[in-house]
Amino acid sequence: MTFLVDNQLPPALARFLESKGLAAFHVTDLGLDEAPDKVVWNHAVTHRMVLVSKDEDFLPFANQAKKTAPWIWVRLGNCRKQKLLAVFSVALPRLLAALQRGDRIVELR
Repeated sequence: MTFLVDNQLPPALARFLESKGLAAFHVTDLGLDEAPDKVVWNHAVTHRMVLVSKDEDFLPFANQAKKTAPWIWVRLGNCRKQKLLAVFSVALPRLLAALQRGDRIVELR
């Protein structure tokens, strides 16, 4: 399972996921930091990545019957990086279980 962290979230989140033994990239790692949402989504689909984003604009893509990727929809308000990583640390087992079950949209609140 490989994760693609979108622009609204810090690169530190990708590094955190890597520290947990998961493959992870931030969009800046791949030169996608200026790419439109559709391009980011298509990259995740093509490379079988789990997109991690706060961007509600991905909802229509995630609900498509075909060409979809799993999406962790981060629904936390604005918070500091340390809080974000702490929430991910607690929620990670639940998130991974949902993704392994085949859930396409996994919300993190």
